[in-house]
Amino acid sequence: MREEEIEKIRGVVRDCVSKHLYSSAIFFADKVAALTNDPADIYMQAQALFLGRHYRRAFHLLNASKIVLRDLRFVYLAAKCLEELKEWDQCLLMLGDAKVDEDGIVYDAKDGNVIDFDKHAEDREINISSAICFLRGKAYGALQNRSQARQWYKAAIKADPLCYEALECLIESHMLTSEEESSLLSSLQSSPEDGWLSSFYSCLIKKYDKQSTIDAKFKKLENESGSVSGSSMITLANNTDLLACKAEYYHQCCEYQKCFELTSALLEKDPFHLKCTLVHLAAAMELGNSNELYLMACNLVKDYPLNKATSIDGSFSPAWIGYGNSFAAQEEADQAMSAYRTAARLLPGCHLPTLYIGMEYMRTHSYKLADQFFMQAKAICPSDPLVYNELGVVAYHMKEYGEAVRWFELTLSHIPSALTETWEPTVVNLAHAYRKQRKDLEAISYYEKALTLSTKSLSTYSGLAYTYHLQGKFSAAISYYHKALWLKPDDQFCTEMLNVALMDECHTGVDAKVELC
Repeated sequence: MREEEIEKIRGVVRDCVSKHLYSSAIFFADKVAALTNDPADIYMQAQALFLGRHYRRAFHLLNASKIVLRDLRFVYLAAKCLEELKEWDQCLLMLGDAKVDEDGIVYDAKDGNVIDFDKHAEDREINISSAICFLRGKAYGALQNRSQARQWYKAAIKADPLCYEALECLIESHMLTSEEESSLLSSLQSSPEDGWLSSFYSCLIKKYDKQSTIDAKFKKLENESGSVSGSSMITLANNTDLLACKAEYYHQCCEYQKCFELTSALLEKDPFHLKCTLVHLAAAMELGNSNELYLMACNLVKDYPLNKATSIDGSFSPAWIGYGNSFAAQEEADQAMSAYRTAARLLPGCHLPTLYIGMEYMRTHSYKLADQFFMQAKAICPSDPLVYNELGVVAYHMKEYGEAVRWFELTLSHIPSALTETWEPTVVNLAHAYRKQRKDLEAISYYEKALTLSTKSLSTYSGLAYTYHLQGKFSAAISYYHKALWLKPDDQFCTEMLNVALMDECHTGVDAKVELC
C-alpha cells in the first residue's frame, strides 16, 4: 500500500476520533499500525483504544512496545491506562523513579540531580513532564498520601503554568495555606502573553487579603482585553468562572444578598456550574430562602445520581463540614468531632474544620481546648472575622472580659465591608463585655449600635435595660425591659428585673442595690 493511501487512512482515524466514533478509529488505526509498525502509528492505535475504554488492551499494546522505555508519550499513556484501571501502585511504577521536595522541585532518584523541565513542546502544548507530575499527584492522592500528592501537584504547575488541573486540585482540596498559594503563584514562570492567566489564578486562590487588594485583583482581570479577528475589544468581565469567584468572595464577606443575586444570574446562564451551585445554595441558606433550596434540591436529584457526597468525592470539604454540622445540631458531639477531624485531615489549608472543632468544644464547655483550636484556625486564616468573634466568646465565658473586648474589637476591624445584621451578635457581645467591666457608657453605645442593625434581638434590649438599671436610670431600664418582653413575654430574667426596676423607681432617692450578674 502506497504512503499516500496510508496517510489517507490516518486522516480517517483522526476524523473518527473527532466525531467520537471510537470503534471505527480502533479498526482503522489497527490497520495502519500493522502496515507500518511505526511508533507514531502504534501510539495512535493506543490512543484510539484508550478513548474507546479498552484500557487493558491499550496498556498491553504500549507495554509490548520497546519504545515505552524511552518515549514519555508512551509512558504517560500507559500510566493513564493504569489510572483508569485504579491500579495506582503500578501506575507509579510505570511513571518511574523521581523525588520531589516541598517546593515542588523534582530530583532524579538515582543521582539526586535536579530535573530541568524546560518546555520543548510545540507552542500552546502542555509539557508532557508536567502532565506526568500531575498524574503522580493523582496516584498518591488515591493512595491517601496527601503530602506527596501536594508536592507533585506543585511540581506539575511549576513545570508548566498551563497545567490548570494541578492548581485546581491544590485549591479545591485546600492543600495549601493562603501564604503558600500566593508564594506558589509568584514562583510560576509564565510567558508575557499569559499575563491574563496569572491574574486569573490570583482570583482563584484564597481571598484572605484586604478588600481593596481583592477588588484590585478582580478589576485588573476584568480590564484584561483582547480582540478577535480585528473586531472590537473583548474582556473576561462576564466570564462565568470569574463571576463565580466573585460570588464566592461576596459570601465570604457575608454579603449574602449580593452573592445570591449574582449566582442566580449565573445559573440562568450556566445551570450546571458546580462551584456556582454550591455558593448559591450557601447564600440561599443564609438568607432563609427555603423555596429556592427546595427547588434546587429537586433539580439536583433529577439531574445527578442520588448518592452520598463523601462517597463520590472523599475530599469534598462542604460535605464533611456539613456532615459535622448536622451532628452538632443534634448535639451528637462524638460524630460531629469525627467529621470535623476528617475534614481537618483532608483539608490542611482550610481553617473551617479547625474552627468548627473549637466551636464544638465550646458547646461542651471545654473552653481551654476551644481556645487552642481557635488559635490554630487564626494561624491558618488570620483575616476571618468569625475566628476573632469565637475567641472573644471563649474569653467571655472564661470571665476574661478585657481579652473578650480586644477580640470583639478585632472582629469588627476585620469585617471587609459595612456592618450588616449578620454581625449584630458581635456588637452585642462587645457591649456585654464592656458592661461586665462596668464601662457602662461604652456598653450603651454598642447596644444602641446593635439596634441600628437589628431591632429583633432580645439580648440587645435586655442588656441595654440592665445597663441602665445598673446606672440607676430606672425609667429607661423599665422601657427597655418592656421592649424585651414584647419580643419574648415569658422571659424570666426580664420579668423579674422589670419588677425590681419598678420597685426601685418607687423608692427613688434611696440607693437601689442591684446585684451584678
